[in-house]
Amino acid sequence: MSPVNTIKAYLNALCSADIEAIVGLYADNATIEDPVGSSPIQGHTAIRAFYSAALGSIRVAELTGEVRLAGDEAAFPFELQMTFNGQAMVMNIIDTFRFDEAGKVCQMRAFWSEANMRPA
Repeated sequence: MSPVNTIKAYLNALCSADIEAIVGLYADNATIEDPVGSSPIQGHTAIRAFYSAALGSIRVAELTGEVRLAGDEAAFPFELQMTFNGQAMVMNIIDTFRFDEAGKVCQMRAFWSEANMRPA
């Protein structure tokens, strides 16, 4: 799967709360740092637990700009529409994916803070 198609599959899986589809995009020993500055998690078990805690609240996940490709990495801006603490919210994020030789995501970093959230 191309990096752009992987990103589209990721965003679709976020919307449909398809944890197994998301985990399947990641390499076995992949790391996630979400948000950047937090302690990275590693491996499918930790990744599954991470997304299990977040997915139920996401209603929309869509690109808000072009995917940028450089070498084995991609950066992409997107918007989430979700429920957070009982309130409909919009969150703007920039994620980076690094891909391994098999085309799996081996590192994901998410750039966002509460400053990037607003009421829907």
